[in-house]
Amino acid sequence: MLIRLLRAHLRPYRKPIAVVVVLQLLQTCATLYLPTLNADIIDNGVVKGDTGYILAFGALMLGISLVQVVCNIGAVRFGARTAAALGRDVRAAVFDRVQSFSAREVGRFGAPSLITRTTNDVQQIQMLALMTFTLMVSAPIMGVGGVIMSLGLDVPLSGVLLAVLPVMAVALTFLIRALRPLFRTMQERLDQVNRVLREQITGNRVIRAFVRDEYEQKRFRKANEELTEVALGTGNLMALMFPIVMTVVNLASIAVLWFGAHRIDSGSMGIGDLTAFLAYLMQTVMSVMMATFMFMMVPRAEVCAERIQEVLETDSSVVPPVAGVTELRASGTLELRGAGFRYPGAEEPVLKGVELTARPGEITAVIGSTGSGKSTLLGLVPRLFDATEGEVLVDGVDVREIDPRVLARTVSLVPQKPYLFAGTVATNLRYGNPDATDEELWHALEVAQAREFVSALEGGLDAPIAQGGSNVSGGQRQRLAIARTLVQRPEIYLFDDSFSALDYATDAALRAALTRETADATVVIVAQRVSTIRDADRIVVLDEGRVVGTGRHAELMDGNETYREIVLSQLTEAEAA
Repeated sequence: MLIRLLRAHLRPYRKPIAVVVVLQLLQTCATLYLPTLNADIIDNGVVKGDTGYILAFGALMLGISLVQVVCNIGAVRFGARTAAALGRDVRAAVFDRVQSFSAREVGRFGAPSLITRTTNDVQQIQMLALMTFTLMVSAPIMGVGGVIMSLGLDVPLSGVLLAVLPVMAVALTFLIRALRPLFRTMQERLDQVNRVLREQITGNRVIRAFVRDEYEQKRFRKANEELTEVALGTGNLMALMFPIVMTVVNLASIAVLWFGAHRIDSGSMGIGDLTAFLAYLMQTVMSVMMATFMFMMVPRAEVCAERIQEVLETDSSVVPPVAGVTELRASGTLELRGAGFRYPGAEEPVLKGVELTARPGEITAVIGSTGSGKSTLLGLVPRLFDATEGEVLVDGVDVREIDPRVLARTVSLVPQKPYLFAGTVATNLRYGNPDATDEELWHALEVAQAREFVSALEGGLDAPIAQGGSNVSGGQRQRLAIARTLVQRPEIYLFDDSFSALDYATDAALRAALTRETADATVVIVAQRVSTIRDADRIVVLDEGRVVGTGRHAELMDGNETYREIVLSQLTEAEAA
């Protein structure tokens, strides 16, 4: 998964990667050449007392060191920019894929997990790429080059390397294998912490209302401790790496000095060569240590790559048409023909064989008991999810064949729990129509019975709105969401219990103003209050996902027992009449 993800997203950056490899090759070759020059200075300059030789080769070493520094700086710069571009592209890919998801896919992953995958998981991939460009590219060159240079200095003494490297490789392989499952658990525990934290922040009022602060603290502490426990486990294993490496390095250095001293004493090796051999030993072992450090990051990056690929390879159940219909006759007729919806794996469908027609200039209401499928029915029209049976038609065209942008302009849904974005009143109202004028915004606010409270806000249209609209009341949030829809001016208005937080007087005034404003549009209202929908041109009664009655209020009161029960649960017989 990791290789496939990197290959797919690094393909556009082949040239910068090639530059990084060339620069790392040059700086590594310079690093490998320096101990040989140092050995020459010792053997031919220091031992013989030739100051000129020392100065000449010292200047050469200084020049090579300068080349090494410049190449290293260039490699790090190009590597960092490429790694940052990789992170940007993967985040964008995950974001774009999530934006294409229907409510079904979002619910499957969960918002906290999607946030973690888009941020922390991508950050791990980006960090691995950065370390690869700055360390891993040079590590094999350094390791192989160190071994070759060591063999060039003294073949018998190079046997120490043959004994050292396998020991390090075996020990570190066991560490890496033990770390991989721990890293997966760590990312899952991180999801859990994010979920608990998100719930506690968004549900702060409920927590305070029920005085559950202590319970939530224990809940967060448990999630936090579980994450800490796994992090300590991985930390303990990673802490073993450096002692193992340094132990091997020190033992190898002792062995080189011991056998090297005997080689010098026998005249088979010079003092400068022994010094250079020690330097190459350190370079070889350090390259192995750098590679090991990289491999310590690989297991966690692999887990993150699998989680990211899981999102990228998940297809949305709402697929946009290849060549969607871009023009509809401007009438706004909505039809559901035998429409049904079933969640994957569910025993019973939420909706079954729904027949409904809503025409321009009419108000169609949908009412039913809790769980009867009213919100699901409205969600089929703007394609929050697609019908699993039957058809949903707008102006005679199946919504699955309409271009998404055209459908968004034609149909506008005010959800049961409206969401406002961080910004101002104006930016939220212009969400569906960026070109709307201030006069149009004020007109929409007036129809939505929101002009008075917006005028009272400091800044008016420029008054700040917090994320989610948390700085305004539930009723104000609903009215702003209705005004946002009015600014868009679609042909079909869908109101999903969008008046539930309003008092009766505001509800009545808003419905009266909406009737005038949407006189030529198709309006579908889902409501729990009978008073909200009793004057509708057509009332559709849902019961357990089926349409059990259609008609006006008086007709249904006389001939539909389900509707009559709902009405009499809220009104007296006299009020209902």
